[in-house]
Amino acid sequence: MTATIGTAQKIADEFVRAWLAGDVEKALAFLADDIVCEAPNGRFEGLDRYRQFLEPFASGIISATVIDVLGNDTHATTVYTTDVPFAKDFRGVDHITVKDDKINHIISVFDLSPMIQAGGNPQH
Repeated sequence: MTATIGTAQKIADEFVRAWLAGDVEKALAFLADDIVCEAPNGRFEGLDRYRQFLEPFASGIISATVIDVLGNDTHATTVYTTDVPFAKDFRGVDHITVKDDKINHIISVFDLSPMIQAGGNPQH
């Protein structure tokens, strides 16, 4: 039996692969103008604020792997790991909501302690 890929799952997969590859502009194209992201280091509303959250992290990625993307037509979850200057095997999970073919809500889950231990600013 072949599983069908839902709309949100497809969008989430393309989104996470874009920013993990450092292509922030491509990643932002998947987002609604009124995107809301809830993350351990704050709540980011709107494209400009989300860019400020994503760009510093994405630009520092040394390597990354998408572990899995699970979802349906309205929701998806991405699981990934990255190597960044302050941590090796830095893992994250994003729960993504899609409406009208755009991501409008992200709950991002990751551990801030490697960033804090490295002297980074978790409030970027």
